[in-house]
Amino acid sequence: MTTVSKSSFGQLSDGSQVDKYILTNSVGSKLSIITYGARIQGWEVPDKKGQLTDIILGYPDAATYEKDPHSFGGIVGRHANRIENASFTINGTTYQLEKNDGKNTTNSLHSGKAGFHLHLWQAEEKDGSLILAYHSEDGDGGYPGNFDVTVTYSLSDDNRLSISYDATCDADTICNMTNHAYFNLDGNDGGSILNQRMQIFSDEVTEADDDLLPNGVIYKVDNTPMDLRQPMAIGAHIDDDFQQLIWAGGYDHNWILSAPEENGLKKAAYCESEASGITVTTYTDLPGIQFYAGNFMDAQLTGKKGKAFPKRGGFCLETQYYPNSPAHPEFPQPLLKKGTHWKSLTVYQAGIK
Repeated sequence: MTTVSKSSFGQLSDGSQVDKYILTNSVGSKLSIITYGARIQGWEVPDKKGQLTDIILGYPDAATYEKDPHSFGGIVGRHANRIENASFTINGTTYQLEKNDGKNTTNSLHSGKAGFHLHLWQAEEKDGSLILAYHSEDGDGGYPGNFDVTVTYSLSDDNRLSISYDATCDADTICNMTNHAYFNLDGNDGGSILNQRMQIFSDEVTEADDDLLPNGVIYKVDNTPMDLRQPMAIGAHIDDDFQQLIWAGGYDHNWILSAPEENGLKKAAYCESEASGITVTTYTDLPGIQFYAGNFMDAQLTGKKGKAFPKRGGFCLETQYYPNSPAHPEFPQPLLKKGTHWKSLTVYQAGIK
């Protein structure tokens, strides 16, 4: 049975109190969540020696998270990832979003300042899970409709971290939420992730332009460094002379999931560390996953262990609709119709190799 404890995590610059909740399962693993951005602040799981290892990058207090430019551990919405020209059209009306990304700052990334990872959530414990709620008013960040979302974090006794989303809106809008946790299977102070091995269950990738915006082209991974269908060291091909990698500075792309669905979920990714023996398998009901290898981490902020995180010191596995889907109607669309519910489930299963 998972237990939940609560403590203070400090204050934001406006004086708002941030709380930290720790979910502890029967084998002693601990999942830490803070109310600022509904962020995963830590996840301690046993390594091959039976010692607890914190595999999520994070900061020691609320004030540092407020300075974080990398969206560490946050729930990102209404729309995660990139939207071309920072705009989309629904029912003949075009909505303009904050422009905060791209060479000429013309695109939208992670919903700008309205991003859910930058705001306080309300939290409550229920049956060993943590439920966080956020209300986004009509017009926030340019998005239409009053939008309400709950995210439920659960930790099973076999170290299965489940993230369940439920959102509704009083107007047609777009909804593409994800969690932006950075993993390092050698620990929060484990250094580079380039020797850790990644497998993505995907035959195809959405091609991106030099602004990392999918351009509508879908290509096969065969005979490219994007072929991660077998476990491979992240560093093996990350700096190959391949245009997609050059533009992104490494892996920062959307893979289209191709594994068969079982019990409503597809296996999306598997990663492992030889050093720690820790593995994490990702499952989701969403059609894509963004694998980001920390190419733009800048080592400016101090983490939980008193060290700054280096470039490629962590990787993200963001389950999602394809980036820039509103600009490409042939892609699966992140449309949330008025009065309906957007429900999604992502699972990270930790284990030992």
